[in-house]
Amino acid sequence: MQRPLADEIRPKTLDDVVGQRHLLAPGAVLRRLIESGTEANMVFYGPSGTGKTTIANIVAERTHKALYRLNATTATLQDVKDVIADVGTLLAPGGILLYLDEIQYFNKKQQQSLLEFMENGKLTLIASTTENPYFYVYGALLSRSTVFEFKAVSPEEAEPAVLRALDIEKERSPLPLEWEEGLPLQIATACGGDVRKAVNAVELLSQAAQAKKGKLFISKEDAAQVSQRSAMRYDKGGDAMYDIASALMKSLRGSDPDAALHYLARFLEAGDLVTPCRRLLCSASEDVGMAYPQAVAIVKACVDTAMQLGLPEAQLPLAQAAILLATAPKSNSVVEGIGKARADVRAGRTGDVPRQLQNVHADTTGFDNQQHYLYPHNFPGHWVDQQYLPDALKGVKYYEWGENKTEQAAKTYWEKLKGKEL
Repeated sequence: MQRPLADEIRPKTLDDVVGQRHLLAPGAVLRRLIESGTEANMVFYGPSGTGKTTIANIVAERTHKALYRLNATTATLQDVKDVIADVGTLLAPGGILLYLDEIQYFNKKQQQSLLEFMENGKLTLIASTTENPYFYVYGALLSRSTVFEFKAVSPEEAEPAVLRALDIEKERSPLPLEWEEGLPLQIATACGGDVRKAVNAVELLSQAAQAKKGKLFISKEDAAQVSQRSAMRYDKGGDAMYDIASALMKSLRGSDPDAALHYLARFLEAGDLVTPCRRLLCSASEDVGMAYPQAVAIVKACVDTAMQLGLPEAQLPLAQAAILLATAPKSNSVVEGIGKARADVRAGRTGDVPRQLQNVHADTTGFDNQQHYLYPHNFPGHWVDQQYLPDALKGVKYYEWGENKTEQAAKTYWEKLKGKEL
């Protein structure tokens, strides 16, 4: 049976690994550790197809320990016990190097079973995960390991791997194999930073290549169909989702409508309506706030419309909301105000509610049976000077007027009415 192309093309040396120059460039810490024959425990964290397994294989070749492999998606506690049982035996006289793929699928007990042998050096662990290890890997195991983060591979870095794959398929092909100009970069771009996905696309395209005049030909149109929707990396509930949500929020705050539409489009292509709706609603108060108070109502209407329409029509009201928020004047006075108020409450700086603000039933108890509340609507301008904060917080300022037109107009109105600077 023919080996999968992705396995056949897998690099054997660090110099052949695609991408990850921040880890593998000459002088980088991980490269120096590998070249020194390290026996350090490591966790490789990053998206699929970025070289985690490849580098683990290269590390294994440089050690004198017996190599064991487990995939946490299928391995059981008994599998772990079977590996540990070989420690110190003739099967592993120099110790064991365990490569554990997708460690996030191991529960706490399975991970704990490795600790004793990691501690005494009889077992070296190299674990890989696509999820944030600080959330999914047991703390005691993580403290005995060094985490290296792998990044999605850029199209420019992935293109040489695509060309190598095409050359291999060209040698395998029973007929001369040709491809349209620009095809390698198109595939490298569409893989979304996943080199394995790009190589698999090459293999599939080669098998489906059209015969023309005694030759096989791969077109860019075929490549577009094979790689449809694959360029975007999105894992609902995972780091990629939160990264895109953060980017959307920061783009709205930064008044960049083009970036906001880009990140919104990534959610829409993934079929996720809930996450961008939450971010848009939040931004209306957090970043626009009192500078344009009507934004909350407009964004809420857009979100409600989108949820009723569903995709693909939902893209229109959500895009409207994103453009509105990105181009609206900005104020974070709401965030600052409630933040300072809650900080005082958490710190215990509260005090009794002033007598004049207490509920009416309080008038029937105690020595003072008068509430002394002044009803603002009975006074000119519907305002009267009286104390509202507790005595312990008298004079404290939580809300600071923003510099935008709306808040400055309100400030001017109240300064005139109250006869003092606010």
